Amino acid sequence: MQEKGTISIHTENIFPIIKKFLYSDNEIFLRELVSNAVDATQKIKRLSSLGQYNGELGELQVEVLFDETAKTITISDNGLGMTADEIKKYINQIAFSGATEFMEKFKEAKDANEIIGRFGLGFYSAFMVADKVEINTLSYQEGAEPARWICDGSTEFEITEGTRTTRGTDVILHVNSESEEFVNKHKLQEILDKYAKFLPVPIKFGTRTDEVPQGEDEEGKPKYITVESDNIINETNPIWTKSPSELKDEDYLQFYKELYPFSEDPLFWIHLNVDYPFNLTGVLYFPKVKNDFDFQRNKIKLFSRQVFITDEVKDIVPEFLMLLHGVIDSPDIPLNVSRSFLQADSNVKKINTYITKKVADKLAELFKADRKAYEEKWSDIGLFVKYGFISDDKFYEKAKDFTLLTNTAKENFTLNEYKEKVSATQTDKDGQLVYIYTNEPAKQDSFIQSAIKKGYDVLLMNSPIDNHFVSHLEQKLEKTSLKRVDADVADKLIKKDDAPATVLTDDQVTEVKDIFEKAITKPGFKVELESLNPEELPVTVTMDEFMRRMKDMAQMGGGMGFYGNMPDSYKVVVNGNHKLIGKMLETNDEEARTQLAKQAFDLALLSQGLLTGAELTEFVNRSVSLI
Repeated sequence: MQEKGTISIHTENIFPIIKKFLYSDNEIFLRELVSNAVDATQKIKRLSSLGQYNGELGELQVEVLFDETAKTITISDNGLGMTADEIKKYINQIAFSGATEFMEKFKEAKDANEIIGRFGLGFYSAFMVADKVEINTLSYQEGAEPARWICDGSTEFEITEGTRTTRGTDVILHVNSESEEFVNKHKLQEILDKYAKFLPVPIKFGTRTDEVPQGEDEEGKPKYITVESDNIINETNPIWTKSPSELKDEDYLQFYKELYPFSEDPLFWIHLNVDYPFNLTGVLYFPKVKNDFDFQRNKIKLFSRQVFITDEVKDIVPEFLMLLHGVIDSPDIPLNVSRSFLQADSNVKKINTYITKKVADKLAELFKADRKAYEEKWSDIGLFVKYGFISDDKFYEKAKDFTLLTNTAKENFTLNEYKEKVSATQTDKDGQLVYIYTNEPAKQDSFIQSAIKKGYDVLLMNSPIDNHFVSHLEQKLEKTSLKRVDADVADKLIKKDDAPATVLTDDQVTEVKDIFEKAITKPGFKVELESLNPEELPVTVTMDEFMRRMKDMAQMGGGMGFYGNMPDSYKVVVNGNHKLIGKMLETNDEEARTQLAKQAFDLALLSQGLLTGAELTEFVNRSVSLI
């Protein structure tokens, strides 16, 4: 048997284009070829189970070998094998059925995976690293003869009689000079660990030596002998392929350690398992969240039939769950998947919706089953819940029942519980409920204490997402607004009808205002005189809630750029009922009045962390002189 021929492509040679476009992803050649070998192995097992193959199956496995001297890499399996006719059909024709279309479209391709995925070029990814590829194969069919196919990266091929004596296929890559880095034990091991670690058929890569105990020596100490065995690089039955009823907590934690060796134990996990209307299995873990979110993202690994595809799962997993860790496996997602495919595919949208629902159900179940344990985890869980609350309406519908609000006393409340707690004391004269919050409790302590003295409750809103969460709460809650505790003096945070009466005449109000306006030389500070509780501070510096919130969101990139460019503007609230104001009015010494006004203003700035540099030095010196 001998045949030479040309792969029927009617335009220029396809191989340089494959190399050009796939070069940055060239390590996936091994994933493609090992996956093909696994498929061939699983198919023979399937035929045997259906009674269509009656021979001995033997020990089914795929082997990866390399020869540094000959510069070859071999992927060998004992699967189906092929006849010469099947080589012509599957290698020469089907793989190139889309070749003409490929030649027209390749310029539009966004990435390597898109090219491979759309045009069925998985086998031909071998030519990214090889300048010659051989197939040596023997079909399982009775009476089949071994066949050998060889191609040098041009459109010409040759088929001759093969040398293989047992069922299966060897794919031999003669690696080109630019890709010799791959003819290396450590490099191949690294790629196999990445893409083949959980394939369903054992993958052998060389041998390993282990020290195993064998009896004891004369002193009663254990003796060890060196044993050489096959180096099987994969776990063929990872936990996501098993039923949750077969697994214990230790199994999930052990698997987590395999995936993320240096991470703390996760808070809890969700086992995914659905076969309609799409197929999906997996395990998602809730990690302990660190502030460095970017470092924590892209920790979910996407598989297709246990073959690793990518850890960029942006379109499959809802954005608010991108900080989860774990594994998703779906045969409905093709092995060679592209970003544009993910965005358009209906199965991907269904998977996204399903994961959202499963996470919401799990959180609801945890909340109901053990609220105390749920509250203890809230500082970590809260970030996910709030993000989902903001970004996904379907998630919000469930999450509103297990979203918690935490106050400065570290007490937790559901949305309904909190409304009941504060509605009697924090409803303003217009019937609007006002929630007061702090984002920096240490810095805003004086404001918090003033609010608590008035009988108000103060919420903690100090996670990175709380700027957006606060605005979203206002949209979702009826007749409710949120104000940061330093947005105004405590008496004015919630407008009531029982404001303290002023002790100053109109002329005195004008006089005091004039004193402070002359004393305050910083731009952006507007003086206002208010009739407040005499126990409150003489001067308080606040920023309007709306303006400050817009500026905060602009800093976070919330589409509020205009506000981010605006200069800061503050309100200087002078408490006309404080005894210091009376003291200032009693003296006719202009300098003494100015000093008192400056001192009171600087104290207000200091409590807000707004007094720095030369102004802080001047304040300290003035304080010493006043002592």
